[in-house]
Amino acid sequence: MLRMLLAGAAALLAQNNPPPAEVAGIKVNYDEAKVGTYTLPDPLTLANGKKVTTAKVWNEVRRPEIVKLFEENQYGAPKKLLPESHFKTFEGPTPAFEGKAIRKQATLYFSKDENGPKVDVLMYLPPEAATKPVPLLLNVGFSANSSAVDDPGVKPGEVWGRDKKRVPAPTRGIGRLNVLPILAKGFGVATIYYGDIDADFLGGVSLGVRGIYSEPAANEWGSISAWAFGLSRVLDFLETDKQVNAKKVALFGVSRLGKTVMWTGARDPRFAMVIASCSGEGGAALSRRNYGETIAHLTAPTRYPYQFAANYAKWGDRVNEFPVDAHMLVALIAPRPVLLQTGTTDGWSDPKGEFLAAVAAEPVFKLLGAKGLGTDVMPEPGTPILNTLGYFEHVGGHGSLPADWDVFLKFMEMHLK
Repeated sequence: MLRMLLAGAAALLAQNNPPPAEVAGIKVNYDEAKVGTYTLPDPLTLANGKKVTTAKVWNEVRRPEIVKLFEENQYGAPKKLLPESHFKTFEGPTPAFEGKAIRKQATLYFSKDENGPKVDVLMYLPPEAATKPVPLLLNVGFSANSSAVDDPGVKPGEVWGRDKKRVPAPTRGIGRLNVLPILAKGFGVATIYYGDIDADFLGGVSLGVRGIYSEPAANEWGSISAWAFGLSRVLDFLETDKQVNAKKVALFGVSRLGKTVMWTGARDPRFAMVIASCSGEGGAALSRRNYGETIAHLTAPTRYPYQFAANYAKWGDRVNEFPVDAHMLVALIAPRPVLLQTGTTDGWSDPKGEFLAAVAAEPVFKLLGAKGLGTDVMPEPGTPILNTLGYFEHVGGHGSLPADWDVFLKFMEMHLK
């Protein structure tokens, strides 16, 4: 009943901004009766047809098979890190926020050319990090570091402008981080601007990290895989900081960056946790459900084909033949904690599709000794499931709300401390 009341209220609020009925010339379905029937690939069946019954077979055979399938058919395989890549810390440790934090800043270079692609890392640690390494939340954001945090001591950043050129970052950015509540729980927090790694627009391949290498082949990295590549490089850097417990680093991202942290956590098992906000199609929502955004919408020539391997587009009208689906992406993170956060009015991202993906991933979590959702019934909005595999739907739309951070921090406390 509560779900129905909240959904009704949200529907009334959304009347002035109805969801699009057509995107890129492709119709959009929001009717559960028109979702259609589908059969999901079994994550616990090997390519040779044999069943996976042990953690050893999962880790040594099946998991690599699934990673390869995602590389070939969705995100694209990244190139290898160049040996001459390096990083430089240019500030810190410096007291910040009236002594409530230790601030550090560094630049990570993807090649020997320091005028080439690079990413600035802004990090805050609680005072206790001076005596004991602390777990840390790594945020990948849409804003330059100087816009993401209200701190005049942060190096002024740049972002990509409408003319596809770098411009000074605005004073305040999208999705501003409230650092102090995170520090108060004993966690560090670091943030990067995703555009430092790879440009988020058509024709931007040469402007980011992918531009260091040859033009991507049809099974090689799109922007999401490039952003994931950069996040793994940030973890390389965090592993060198004795005040950070690099074995307890959680990832957080919203929307296309929710997709990014899902793929990063799936590929790089060094990350201890993933919190993905509204990652939707191409992330944690089932592709075989004809609901909201679809592969065809994502890969339409005028939209986001550059974010994925070129091979991804061929599954737009053959989704039932797609060799993977989102439940397998969720399963790749097992047995590490993963929290999928959605919104009641975000039909475009298909909250139910994310929940069903988590349900279908549960057998892998169980095989590896971790706790799945434990139910196939969606919880009431505002009522989180915070097992190793977690799900939380707020009342509202796309992205994360300030109140959601109470849930995120509780999840982190439960599983990283």
